[in-house]
Amino acid sequence: MTVKPAEIEPPRLGEPYLLTPGPLTTSYAVKEAMLRDWGSWDADFRAMTREVRSRLLDMLGEGGADDFDCVPMQGSGSFAVESMLGTFLPADSKTLVLANGAYGMRTAKTMEYLGRDFILLDKGDYLPPRGDEVTQILADDPAITHVVAIHCETSSGILNPVEEISRATYAAGRKLLIDSMSAFGAVELRPSEIRYEAMVSSANKCVEGVPGFGFVIARKSELIAAKGNCHSLSLDAEAQWSHMEKTGQWRFTPPTHVVAAFLEALRAHADEGGVPGRGSRYTRNRDVVVAGMRDLGFETLLKDRWLSPIIVTFFCPASPAFEFERFYDLMKTKGFIIYPGKLTVVDSFRIGCIGQMDEHVMRQVVTAAAQALSEMGVNDASPPQAALDERAKLAA
Repeated sequence: MTVKPAEIEPPRLGEPYLLTPGPLTTSYAVKEAMLRDWGSWDADFRAMTREVRSRLLDMLGEGGADDFDCVPMQGSGSFAVESMLGTFLPADSKTLVLANGAYGMRTAKTMEYLGRDFILLDKGDYLPPRGDEVTQILADDPAITHVVAIHCETSSGILNPVEEISRATYAAGRKLLIDSMSAFGAVELRPSEIRYEAMVSSANKCVEGVPGFGFVIARKSELIAAKGNCHSLSLDAEAQWSHMEKTGQWRFTPPTHVVAAFLEALRAHADEGGVPGRGSRYTRNRDVVVAGMRDLGFETLLKDRWLSPIIVTFFCPASPAFEFERFYDLMKTKGFIIYPGKLTVVDSFRIGCIGQMDEHVMRQVVTAAAQALSEMGVNDASPPQAALDERAKLAA
């Protein structure tokens, strides 16, 4: 497929760019798709649901639609993650949860609520879980049946090495579930290259839709085997799938306007060149903002090898004149809403690279940051030594 450059629109008057990992800045066409009302039972809306499911399966690459199916689930991304875990982890399963940030830890908390047995590998904020660690843990505990990994941990911006995690998991005869909430649509996750049983993402991430539903993409064999596993009526992905297969309808009231917007976003995603095209734009966004912010003296939490094209974490400057709340407000007045940090040891903030933005917008972001520093009287944006000491762990 030929990659067509995305036509990035300026935001409407007074509407800032959202430099976040979702919700994010959407196109006019996506917004306009929500101006019509739809009947959830109507044949036209059922056709929209079929097209959404089909287009998402197409993103898996060759053969994906043969072995996998797509199950949209109402609610936020966390609803969809809980749906995946509750549906595909039997009551007698034991799961290795790989965490290196807030979203891995949320998975662990979800497992506690589900009452499913699990062990946690917590790598902290800075380091990715590696394949050799997974191999060792699985060898030491033959009772483990499943592994859960986060594709892109957006609390730090780490793009985790899911390919080597997958190899380690299946070499040991276990099954992998992937939370690709913030990566699917911009980072390849082809089952022909990376084996997994199910993955989950959301409408308001790299496809550039709006919030309202997530989706589970799973092997049909796993869906069939999952009947009766789920702890929840509304979050049962197998029941949702069976009902959709039989009737073409969602079991409960769907977010009709959000589905219409997402279908428009999916069509734009394909026009841009699919996953490679979308990922290329986000990668350029990342490279431009990282280079520009480093020129201002900012330092990234991560070394280049772990930087995702989704979101980048920057250390706050050590200068006593720097106050994040004021920096945030100044950036907002200049048209950019940035994201607070989630690190526990040092102060940080994050800049998202996804949504209706291109490299020209990211240069404007850097210019706005420079102006904000000047207005605050910050002459040096370099971080405290403690931040650099923490980052040095990645080089170990």
